[in-house]
Amino acid sequence: MALPTPAPPVWIDAPEPLADWVAAQNHTPRLAIDTESNSLHAYQEHVCLIQASTPESDALIDPLGSADMAALAPLFASPSIEKVFHGAEYDLACLKRDFGFEIVNLFDTRLALRTLGMQPSGLADVLAQEFGVTLDKRYQRADWAKRPLTPAQIEYARFDTHYLLALRDRLADALQHAGRWEEAVEACAHLACTVHPGTNGDPNGFWGMANARKLEPRHAAALRELYAWRDETARQLDRPPFKVIGDEALLSLARTLPQDADDLRGVPDLPPRLAERHADAILAALERSRSAAPPRPPASEPTDPAVLARYDKLRQWRKAVAAERGVESDIILPREIMWDVAHKAPRSLQALEPLMPCLPWRFRAYGSAMLACLWGTDTAAT
Repeated sequence: MALPTPAPPVWIDAPEPLADWVAAQNHTPRLAIDTESNSLHAYQEHVCLIQASTPESDALIDPLGSADMAALAPLFASPSIEKVFHGAEYDLACLKRDFGFEIVNLFDTRLALRTLGMQPSGLADVLAQEFGVTLDKRYQRADWAKRPLTPAQIEYARFDTHYLLALRDRLADALQHAGRWEEAVEACAHLACTVHPGTNGDPNGFWGMANARKLEPRHAAALRELYAWRDETARQLDRPPFKVIGDEALLSLARTLPQDADDLRGVPDLPPRLAERHADAILAALERSRSAAPPRPPASEPTDPAVLARYDKLRQWRKAVAAERGVESDIILPREIMWDVAHKAPRSLQALEPLMPCLPWRFRAYGSAMLACLWGTDTAAT
């Protein structure tokens, strides 16, 4: 049976329509939300579209118009309105970075699927499996900052949220039936509290590149100068840094230290067109590195062997529990909680509970097992 054709989405790009739409949602129990950004097309990406669906209608909210996005903040912060996302991490980070939004009462359908032991990929695959709906994945890479959006883009964008509420209801029933509802809700709340927006422009970001810490000092100095040149060039062109020149090419330049244009043509991973286009700038960056003090890698805090041993015990315990459940390990317990427990070394439930303030369900479900894992079954758990 074919699904009914939904009404066209509402386009909102001005203050009054946005205020009217927000007012109409004050008593809505839940909203499906998604965002589209221009991460593949700009130096510093930004949210270019916010999709929102209720059971009755779909809305496309344009942050690039004249509407003040601050009008949405009360909806996102309202504990009485559930916000339904699919794979929320990226959307939450973008909404917080660009507009300062705090998301309260989050339900992430991808996290719900993972809690049930399913391994979903993108939303397009989930919608195809659950509703027989086909999304054109080409638009995942579109430049959403361009206006006007094409009819095909508008259709793609609205279907990112149109079926999310129905999917949410199916998953809620499955979670309740499996006895996993509270666990999933807790995981969603923890996700909403642990979002860390990212930005370009960190002068020490090159240390995060693969094998950068293994470079000798003069090669690390070259990488630092090349990284700074790429970042500034990307900023001036308003392009993502990787579209100026890739990480592998930067690392090859830093390792080989070419002296002139002829040397550049033989550098592995450096396409000839980039060697020709950026020859002067690359050679100038390498020349600067020869007289610069070598950079020192960021100091990492030495870890007590006892802490590492406790963490490894918890990691092995988590892996075994996850395998028994048929889920991925982070569904059982977040990695940062295990590190905190390994550092603090609690010996009782009273000492463990403050280390898991946002995870009361997991504390009740796993607290005693965690203590037994660390200290043996004879440890007092009261």
